[in-house]
Amino acid sequence: MANFPKVVLITGAARRVGAEIAAILHEAGCNIVLHYHRSAAEAKQLCAFFNEKREHSAITLRADLSDIPRLNHLVEQAAQEWGHLDVLINNASRFYKTAVGQVTESSWDDLLNTNLKAPFFLCQAAVKYLQERKGCIVNLGDVHGERPMRDYGVYCISKAGLLMLTQTLAKEWGPSIRVNAVSPGAVMLPEGENVLTPEQEEKILSRTALRRHGSSQDVAKAVLYLVANADYVTGTVLTVDGGRSLMI
Repeated sequence: MANFPKVVLITGAARRVGAEIAAILHEAGCNIVLHYHRSAAEAKQLCAFFNEKREHSAITLRADLSDIPRLNHLVEQAAQEWGHLDVLINNASRFYKTAVGQVTESSWDDLLNTNLKAPFFLCQAAVKYLQERKGCIVNLGDVHGERPMRDYGVYCISKAGLLMLTQTLAKEWGPSIRVNAVSPGAVMLPEGENVLTPEQEEKILSRTALRRHGSSQDVAKAVLYLVANADYVTGTVLTVDGGRSLMI
């Protein structure tokens, strides 16, 4: 990985896939800016763990990503800590059912704002810093951004937009900035009200070529590749789904 230490801003970094991405990049030698909104305890615990392993190698920053004017300040704070910013990872995402015919304007705005609008304006805020460092952006998409999932229409639309955003920015900002996406499939199963029944889990596995769930580490390793070892890769969507998209 060239130009050590890389400074990486990861949105939604306190838990689940975001935390795993933070861990694998920190292990690779990066300094990590852990963005969070509500998961303060988890973010601070992860930050303390990183700093115990390597002094002054991680900070936390809180922001509501739906507050668009706040995003410029978030990126500025991230860049100021170590004097530059090399990588932006748009990981934060909202996911819940929105059956077509019952979609409210508030749910539409909530999903599109978090999953698409915020990443766009974060990229725009970060561009001057990333150009200085010949940096990169990695967006966390979803296989259902290309193949719709019943009852999750607005979520799928938001992720489809994120994939087009990836390709658009790669074309507009090359050669100084690489922009790619990782699209997971059945990796970490939903929590809370979106939790799946055993029958639903089995249905997903039966439609996955490798017949098993992936892990957050599978996604994190794909992100690490795009950040550290993919100097001639841009505008690409790297699918990490065990072959699920072959069988949807």
